[in-house]
Amino acid sequence: MLVSLKWLSQYVDFAELSAEQLAEKITRAGIEVDAVIDRAQGMTNVVVGHVVSKEKHPEADKLNVCQVDVGEEELQQIVCGAPNVDAGQKVIVARPGAKLPGGIKIKKAKLRGQESNGMICSLQELGIEGRLVPKAYAEGIYVLPADATPGVDALEVLGLRDTVLELGLTPNRSDAMSMLGVAYEVAAILSKEVKLPEITYATSSKKVSDVLKLRVENTEANPMYAAKVVKNIEVKESPLWLQHYLMAAGVRPHNNVVDITNYVLMEYGQPLHAFDYDKLATGEIVTRLAKDGEVITTLDDQERKLAAHNLVITNGIEAEAVAGVMGGAKSEVSDATTTVVIESAYFNPASVRRTSKDIGLRSDSSARFEKGVDPNRVLPAAERAAQLLAELAGGEVLEGTVLVDELDKTAARVVVSPDFINGRLGMKISLEDMLSILERLKFDVEAANGVLIIDAPTRRQDIKIQEDIVEEIARMYGYDEIPLSIPTSDQIGGLTTYQAGRRIVRNVMEGAGLYQAVTYSLTSASHSQKFALKAEETTKLLMPMSEDRSTLRQSLIPHLVEAASYNVARQAETVAFYEIGSVFLGQTAEELPFEEEHLALVLTGKWIDNTWQGEKKNVDFFVAKGIIEAVFAKLGLASRVSYVKAQLDGLHPGRTAEILLDGEKVGVIAQLHPQEQKAFDVKETYVAELNLHAILKATKDELVYSVVPRFPVMTRDIALELDVTTPAGEIVNIITGAGTSLLKDVKIFDVYAGEKMVAGKKSVAFSLKYFDPERTLTDEEVVTAHNKVLKALAEAGAEVR
Repeated sequence: MLVSLKWLSQYVDFAELSAEQLAEKITRAGIEVDAVIDRAQGMTNVVVGHVVSKEKHPEADKLNVCQVDVGEEELQQIVCGAPNVDAGQKVIVARPGAKLPGGIKIKKAKLRGQESNGMICSLQELGIEGRLVPKAYAEGIYVLPADATPGVDALEVLGLRDTVLELGLTPNRSDAMSMLGVAYEVAAILSKEVKLPEITYATSSKKVSDVLKLRVENTEANPMYAAKVVKNIEVKESPLWLQHYLMAAGVRPHNNVVDITNYVLMEYGQPLHAFDYDKLATGEIVTRLAKDGEVITTLDDQERKLAAHNLVITNGIEAEAVAGVMGGAKSEVSDATTTVVIESAYFNPASVRRTSKDIGLRSDSSARFEKGVDPNRVLPAAERAAQLLAELAGGEVLEGTVLVDELDKTAARVVVSPDFINGRLGMKISLEDMLSILERLKFDVEAANGVLIIDAPTRRQDIKIQEDIVEEIARMYGYDEIPLSIPTSDQIGGLTTYQAGRRIVRNVMEGAGLYQAVTYSLTSASHSQKFALKAEETTKLLMPMSEDRSTLRQSLIPHLVEAASYNVARQAETVAFYEIGSVFLGQTAEELPFEEEHLALVLTGKWIDNTWQGEKKNVDFFVAKGIIEAVFAKLGLASRVSYVKAQLDGLHPGRTAEILLDGEKVGVIAQLHPQEQKAFDVKETYVAELNLHAILKATKDELVYSVVPRFPVMTRDIALELDVTTPAGEIVNIITGAGTSLLKDVKIFDVYAGEKMVAGKKSVAFSLKYFDPERTLTDEEVVTAHNKVLKALAEAGAEVR
């Protein structure tokens, strides 16, 4: 919201404050002022000029030599290239020595041999955005009113000696989307009164009900509709003060009728619309739901197709406006218009919001209707527009208003105790201070039986519950007055078991040298189930940003691989990322996706690269597996985890394993399929994904620490000839399950499948460690224990080499 202080000063007196001081007070009261904008922007020596004569430049077809009266004894010659400059105009002149926005300084010059003593300016050259300049002057200089006096300060005439506050409004403060709303806020802060516009005008002897009929078919979507008729108007350019206020508010001036509706919109926060009465043709207004597929061309000359739940304003036959969003081009006010119908209405916020989304159009009107306008300003806004049409367009206002009114205008009542307020704030605000604050805010308040009975004004649609009153009192009393205190409690904060587990996982990942990544939860429909541990029904957005961000993901791997590919393409040879994030599976009973937290990693490039030792090692399957094993070990789950060879789409058929926890699948670890690596333009790349939710919810084995053995360890090595398809993990399980308590550790230290082996066979060597933490073992005890292992292997069909 852009607030002109010159405009605001009409409603509330803040003359004792500078713009910066006022901005500080508004910010401290809860509405942030994002910027304080000086519309003059440090400009100097810009005056009103009168073009006495204009002649074509002898050496340039597009230039004109003008003699301009700038309030001095002699005329000043200025060369101007604007296509619309002409003799008799009052214009804006930057004199030699003038400073303009952008650091521009004006000097005397010669243009094609002709002396030029200054510059005739457009509004854009004074720092006004092109989108705000009236269309008639968008491609040339701006022409001032004929009564402007040559030589006076043009910035004063234009109203640019003004400061604008840019308010950063939160969605709940829709009341501050109007000048009067801001005036009430400033008045409350400064303990001042608001001066409302005085609405008085003469009316015709003819009644509006004689020329206009009204029917509302759906009072749920449109509970209140008011219309006034003003005839014999003259459509022309608005007075300069009105144009200035609109441009300061970020609205482009058009003509006096349209500008008046926009002025009242900005003043009252109540959207209005002006119909050309003669173009309505039927003398009737009917609001109804659109016919499915009905088409209307809106004021922006776009054809809009409507749905059966969209509310439209019609002439009883065809749609003339989309209710609350935008008027139709057919009944638009033009220079030939002599009679207008002023519409002021209350449209259901949900209905306007839905219609706005349906037709892909959002306007100043829809933005206000969506948040809910003040029901008690609907009629005053129409009266204000009628008054201005009579004053500025010479209109004759017909007596009365055609009206349908089934709108509840009852103020919201909130009952709250002072103890509740002080308890929430941790303060000791007196009852008198509370009453003073609420009265300054223009809330009707009464203290009775130990409580405050408050009726909030209808302009404050955000006041509904006790906590809203607490907020109002806190911000007006001063957030900086809330005392600092240390919470006192016997309760000691801490992490939940799940949170602690997540932190352990993160520490393991980062301890292994992986960097945390955060990727989009949204992906394309084709990638949504790619690499998923379990494919469920997908969840798609109704209005996605793009096809690539249309569906909620069911795996973290695709985006992590994309991140790795992005970094590899930018000379990052080695990439090691992990992500802890949610995937979205199927639907819950509330028709929402079930959210499940997963852990994923991606590795590519070098794992060890110690150039000073000449030691290099590429990432491989066992590096990724070692990281995953470390996670389970730290969580106390290592003994319950197994790995089973698997084949999954997009993953290498010989280097893929499913991860089982207590026999249930909780993850996958694999190399990307060569075709996938080529598609992502990466070299050998390994990925893993775990169902972190299931893992952290599993019952953990209690971690048991043992002392470092004081007695010697006895080692025995075994080399076994196995089928190449036999997983080494199966053999480890056989060895550890052989039934000897002296065996403490089993490790694989060699795998060979070369030319000296029989086809289809491989050699796997294991190192077994035996010891007793309480004593030194004898050779006989170790031999006995080792023979049990050999016997178990023989029974399983494993051949010792």
